[in-house]
Amino acid sequence: MDDVRSRDQTLLSPDDPAPVTVLNETSTAPFLFLCDHASNAVPARLQGLGLLERDLNRHIAHDIGAAEMTRRLAERFNAPAVLSGYSRLVIDCNRQLGHPSSILMVSDGVEIPGNQDVGADAAEARAEACFWPYHRRIGQLMDAVLARHTCPAIVSIHSFTPILGGEFRPWHIGVLWDEDDRMSAPLIETLRGNGEVEVGDNEPYSGRARFGYSIEQHATATGDPGVLIEVREDLIATPQDARRIGDVLGDALAPILADSGLFRRWGHK
Repeated sequence: MDDVRSRDQTLLSPDDPAPVTVLNETSTAPFLFLCDHASNAVPARLQGLGLLERDLNRHIAHDIGAAEMTRRLAERFNAPAVLSGYSRLVIDCNRQLGHPSSILMVSDGVEIPGNQDVGADAAEARAEACFWPYHRRIGQLMDAVLARHTCPAIVSIHSFTPILGGEFRPWHIGVLWDEDDRMSAPLIETLRGNGEVEVGDNEPYSGRARFGYSIEQHATATGDPGVLIEVREDLIATPQDARRIGDVLGDALAPILADSGLFRRWGHK
């Protein structure tokens, strides 16, 4: 495991966690797992963003269960995994810098005191400390696969809330994709064949909305294969449940990731 600390010390103190964790860095697997919202940590200098601990333990701060699922999948496939080190409320690693949702002032009805007056310099410091180290490591691992003359694939792991805006979300697992369905189509088919899993095809969010950053930047923009998987958080709230669902995903992903024909850029034969 490789924990990488940002060189930028204007925000992070020596006792703060690393902004990114890399698992199985030396693996030669031609694919990697991402977890954009793996942690609810906040740099000490930001004083918890003025939030109560119970708020930092909610979905607004991180994707509950996603990190444990990502670790399970990385272990199963002996593949690299990249996990973000800080809460999405500090800066969202799956949003374009400067986008209104990059540093939220309000999330799910909760005002974020520490985000009410974030100027350009402060936003840049957050990006240098927390956002860019994460994405640079993804880029480096993708480059390492390309150096072995293989097109890399990405599986991004997220979780979602059972209820949003008073509406119950019935899906157990959502598979998000844009134009390239090489991973999403067989994944949806296999998961639906399970018989016990309610699968959302571009639900509860749509991969075509392009409101994210990681898959769009590291896969869609280059034509590399990629898929974003959302799991309802009440199904993975404990480590044991997260590992169990991780195994369900692993079973469904195994034949997809074993297909050598996958590792080509979209539109290339």
